[in-house]
Amino acid sequence: MREKSLHAALKNWYAGTDESREVAVDGYVIDLIKNDTLIELQTGNFSAVKEKLGQLLSRHKVRLVHPVAENKWIVKLGETSETAGSRRKSPKKGRVEDVFSELVYVSEYLGSPSLSVEVLLVDVEEIWARNTGGSWRRKGWGIHDQRLLRVNSSSLFRSPDDYRRLVPEDVAHGFTVKELAKATGLPHRTAGKMAYCLEKAQLLRRSGRKGRAIWYDFLPSPESPHE
Repeated sequence: MREKSLHAALKNWYAGTDESREVAVDGYVIDLIKNDTLIELQTGNFSAVKEKLGQLLSRHKVRLVHPVAENKWIVKLGETSETAGSRRKSPKKGRVEDVFSELVYVSEYLGSPSLSVEVLLVDVEEIWARNTGGSWRRKGWGIHDQRLLRVNSSSLFRSPDDYRRLVPEDVAHGFTVKELAKATGLPHRTAGKMAYCLEKAQLLRRSGRKGRAIWYDFLPSPESPHE
């Protein structure tokens, strides 16, 4: 998701009455600080914060907050004004697991006890306008802005066990990416990114093959060494 109105609205929603906003820490500007945790609201690609995250995690607790559009309405602006020409609901529904498409860019930090990830499922309006930067897939329309309509739910991941809850019971003893995709209903590409990230989070290991596919199983939990 692009920053602009969406980023500002989420910052206001997340902060509440907290005034610790836009704070300079170790040469970086941080969106929010709550207690002793640096809050970074990332509505765009996580590759943009990779270097920043690596530097901050060496000294601070950091929480990456990422919105996923559970429901999205597309609003096309009029040709010559800021008035909406049309509004329709996108058939695509976002899921918490969509965050793995971004987490792959910072996967090397997922095993850090100083990093937590919070996924917000939100309803948004995506504002389209005709401009030179429009995608050919959108027939010349470009994304002008995104507006927050509502925050529906929040999922917080502080440890590998939090991520483990995303894995369905019927593949809880191990899986291939194809089996994970089938069990979760995710596209194969997203399931592959999920498996990769869970491995980086020290939750999974590659323990063999099933045919030509890599077989993943779970590493024992620190709390349950004989699991």
